[in-house]
Amino acid sequence: MHRLPPLACLEAFDAAARLGSFQAAAETLNVSASAISHRIRALETQLGERLFERHHRSIALTARGAAYHAEVARALDALATATADFTQGGRRGLRLSVAPAFGRAWLLSRLADYGRQEPLLDVALSASTQMTPIGAGEVDLGIRFLAEAPAGLAAWSLSDERLFPVCSPQYAAEAGLLAPADLARARLLRHPLLSWSDWFRAAGLQLAAPSEGPLFEDGALMLDACAAGHGVALSTSSLAAAGLANGRLVQPFAASVAAGHFFLIAAPHAREKPWVERFARWLAAAARQDASPEASA
Repeated sequence: MHRLPPLACLEAFDAAARLGSFQAAAETLNVSASAISHRIRALETQLGERLFERHHRSIALTARGAAYHAEVARALDALATATADFTQGGRRGLRLSVAPAFGRAWLLSRLADYGRQEPLLDVALSASTQMTPIGAGEVDLGIRFLAEAPAGLAAWSLSDERLFPVCSPQYAAEAGLLAPADLARARLLRHPLLSWSDWFRAAGLQLAAPSEGPLFEDGALMLDACAAGHGVALSTSSLAAAGLANGRLVQPFAASVAAGHFFLIAAPHAREKPWVERFARWLAAAARQDASPEASA
């Protein structure tokens, strides 16, 4: 018989290692911080070695502790997967909240690929641009457009976005868009997360950002309006790619500016579900492949 540490000690160690805090581990496991500390000390006593360096307000895994955690996390994931398979007939659920435009422009086609790999995964898809559903644990994962990764949450960058104007070929011709300064007489479409001021500076223009004109909360709907000839819109690389490729949109000027990233963000509880983290890593890998020079060649 193998002499294994108590499961409660291993769970406490795993949670503290993942979250970087005894208090956060306690909240995740619904026990007191002193219970977490006691369980980890018991584990260290059994192993005969310290797993964490304890500082005044923080903890850090020792080198040996990090190596041990990699194996413990893998074993706990395997146990969780086996239990889910046994109790749910192999079916699992994943709640995914997506920025609407990115969902339509990039995500949906890739979900079909993953569905063929994991046919027993039931994905519940919702649309939002707010961080609240992710931080509150109402969903497992969210995709959001942000300037930088959110503090305190695991996140994977799916794309590095550039910002530039687009319009329909017909509108470009009718409005005579030959140089960036010609935008002074164009109809500019607005989106709350995309700044005309930033692009004007990048293009060397001293124009004020429009305060009037059509305002769109949904970037995909704005691009549909743009393709229909309603005016000129700012868009990001990922969202405009399909319209530029099929000719519904054109990029009248070369100037662009760094705009931020689409991040895949894990809710605090999500990494307790191995199938959620597996999906997250797969999606991040798909985004890296799309961004590789070979993919764009």
